[in-house]
Formats: sequence, structure tokens, C-alpha cells
Amino acid sequence: MAYIDIFVAPVPTANREQYKKHAEIAAVIFKEYGALSVAECWGDDVPDGKLTSFPMAVKLKEGETVASGWLIWPDKATRDTGMAKMMEDPRMQPDVNPMPFDGQRMIFGGFQYLIEPE
Repeated sequence: MAYIDIFVAPVPTANREQYKKHAEIAAVIFKEYGALSVAECWGDDVPDGKLTSFPMAVKLKEGETVASGWLIWPDKATRDTGMAKMMEDPRMQPDVNPMPFDGQRMIFGGFQYLIEPE
């Protein structure tokens, strides 16, 4: 059964194009390591909440935008292997492809489908 990684990150709005470039490079590498699909999204209608919200979850600061995305893997084993390889890949090292956002405020996790898309 497919396995999904989902993430939400605060990105300085001025870094939108840098983020897109970083994401394009990462998407190619994720697919090399087995990801079936990679989606990257830039926040457009992401309201502040009173109890919870995407902005609150990532401690969004003024001048930042919430970005989100997901990766679809064929299964958890492929994901675990692919992620391990991704962390070691020289193309993803900070001096080659730096993250244009505060990775400490990114939230992420792996999920199993309850209902798969058709």
C-alpha cells in the first residue's frame, strides 16, 4: 500500500523562487529514490486560527508564507530507504542546495492511506 509523507514549512516570502528551485531539485532526487509523485504548494488562502492553524503550527513570522507538500511512495519500506539515501545525497547538502527556510519550524510526518484517491 502506498505511503505518504506530508510537510508544512514557513518560507520567507522573498525566497519563493529559491524555494521553488530547491523543491525542483529535491523532487528529481526523491523520484530517483523511489517516490512515485511529489507535490509542492505555496500558501494562498491560509488563515490564522484561534486554537490551531497552519501559521500557528509553524510559528509563522511576518514576511513568511506557509508552504506545504507531499510525497507518495509505493510503500513505507521504499520511503524509509529513499529518505535515508536523500539525507546522504551530495546534491541535497546545505552547501550545494541550502534550504531557503527555517527547517526547525517545519512539521512533517509519514501517513498510511485510510481511503486512497481514485
